[in-house]
Amino acid sequence: MRKPAVPSGSAGFTHVNQEIAVTVEDQTPEPVSVRVRLDISYDGTDFTGWARQPGLRTVQGVLEEALSKVRREPIALTVAGRTDAGVHAQGQVAHFDTHGELDGPRLLHRLARFLPKDVRVTGVRLVPPEFDARFSAIRRHYAYRLTTAPYGAEPLQTRHVVPVRAGADLEAMRAASRKLLGLHDFAAFCRRREGATTIRELQRFDWEQEGDLLTAYVSADAFCWSMVRSLVGAVLSVGEGRRTPEWVGGLLDERERASAVAVAPAHGLSLIAVDYPVDSELAARNMATREMRTVPDSTGCCGD
Repeated sequence: MRKPAVPSGSAGFTHVNQEIAVTVEDQTPEPVSVRVRLDISYDGTDFTGWARQPGLRTVQGVLEEALSKVRREPIALTVAGRTDAGVHAQGQVAHFDTHGELDGPRLLHRLARFLPKDVRVTGVRLVPPEFDARFSAIRRHYAYRLTTAPYGAEPLQTRHVVPVRAGADLEAMRAASRKLLGLHDFAAFCRRREGATTIRELQRFDWEQEGDLLTAYVSADAFCWSMVRSLVGAVLSVGEGRRTPEWVGGLLDERERASAVAVAPAHGLSLIAVDYPVDSELAARNMATREMRTVPDSTGCCGD
């Protein structure tokens, strides 16, 4: 008996089924990426600054290594402010992207076990994808701590407080600091970096004294390299009677780093906080931060 003929298209039907099977398999959803904010504190004494450097111990390197082990995937951090060697932080902020679910309290607890004692992650939370630790920041707050005690810094403060001579003219220092407030070109106070602007808006620069402890509080939308330590060094020269407040104000006319400005020691400086806008304003802030700023023309009609 002759076998029934195989209908034309049967082979095609089998092929189509295979294509459908492959298509369904290809539609397996990718792991969802989420953005995570970290609040970070560290003693910068034994770090070569924040930024990762081959063969050197840095805050970024230590944190990324610990996070990559805990998350079992490569983690890259973006930070609010790249602190120099020896500079500390109480309120540093960074973010990273990761796949899968995130249990914030569990990650916080595990990092406490993996990290060395001189760096701590103090907060973990999910943030919108528009959040950028660097470009979303509205302002950064630093504190610079000195002591006028005749015996120098207390043993428990020696890694974070700089000893200076007693008798500094605090009112003259405050007068000099006020002359620097506002939107200016701070080139005289910044170490040059190719392609980086030195235009910044200094929003706070004042001094508080409690007993022998003298603290400068400095806030701006952003800071250029060594700017805070140079500001402190310049104003200290006024307090010691070597310079005048007018000399400090005149530095804003310089367009290159001023060799007469001393850079204060790194260990007195700490990043204490970073401010961000509400979530709905993050994208707009990112765009504004990326724009190259210029100093308004003071001779114009509307800047008077």
